[in-house]
Amino acid sequence: MSVIHELNKDSSVKRNVKGFKWFVTGLVILAVAGASLTIVPAGNTGVVLTMGKVSATSFQEGAHFKIPFVQTVETMSNKIQVYETPASAVSKDLQTVSSTLAVNYRLISDKSPDMYKNVGIDYQTVLITPVVQECFKSATANYTAEQLITERQAVGDEVKNALESKLNGYGIYIEKFNIVNFDFSEEFNNAIEAKQVAEQNLLKTKTEQEQAIVIANAEAEKKVISAKAEAEAIMAEAQANADANELLEKSLTSKVIAYQQIQKWNGVLPKVTGSDNGMLVNIDLDDIQNSSPDYIYTEPQYIPETDNVN
Repeated sequence: MSVIHELNKDSSVKRNVKGFKWFVTGLVILAVAGASLTIVPAGNTGVVLTMGKVSATSFQEGAHFKIPFVQTVETMSNKIQVYETPASAVSKDLQTVSSTLAVNYRLISDKSPDMYKNVGIDYQTVLITPVVQECFKSATANYTAEQLITERQAVGDEVKNALESKLNGYGIYIEKFNIVNFDFSEEFNNAIEAKQVAEQNLLKTKTEQEQAIVIANAEAEKKVISAKAEAEAIMAEAQANADANELLEKSLTSKVIAYQQIQKWNGVLPKVTGSDNGMLVNIDLDDIQNSSPDYIYTEPQYIPETDNVN
């Protein structure tokens, strides 16, 4: 296939300048369009600079148009960021405290232009670092070393409130503040350990004493209960005996006593009897016969009863 070229008067090949001009024009248009379009990533704010001057308006996340070659856009993150730093301070009782602090913060979107204008993009170094150190030292000075350990949450809340009061005005919002750890001097750590050991020993001794008291009280109560039960048993037995004697006394009439005597008599007369003056008299018949021969004992005679005749 043959190609026909248009020739100039000097027999040189004539160039297609018109097509080249359209190509260049297209490139210029694309460059202008590219310079006119900006995209702000998610979680960021676009600070608009017009000839280096911060504009009052800012771009939120997404695509936006700007004046090409006149305006530029600087993105500032509004996501939660973590700032962690070592810190040292002195407690109320003059103990040196070393700690690691962690601050979760974010830049408020509406405050991004002012932050860029007044501080710049390195606001963490310019603002957050010195403020965190200052607030931590100030709060630590209000607590003893022991309180810093036992009341860590209160110390953290105090530091967080101080950070908010100093940084919120710049548009920095404190999400969370953590005291990662506390570290004290070796002497203080040894003193704390010795105190804990002493408290444990005291608690152990107190517990043992309380247990001994409980056991002693239990034994004493046991003895009291036993003595009370024994006394109640004696009283019950005595009451039963008294009731039995009373019942027996009421049942013993003269006829019953006489009947019992007759039932138990073996046919032998008693050898001793009482007298009116309380003396006992020996009435043994053998002795009487031996000592008084004139005295003759005769069997008693039964005399039938007869009716009295008037």
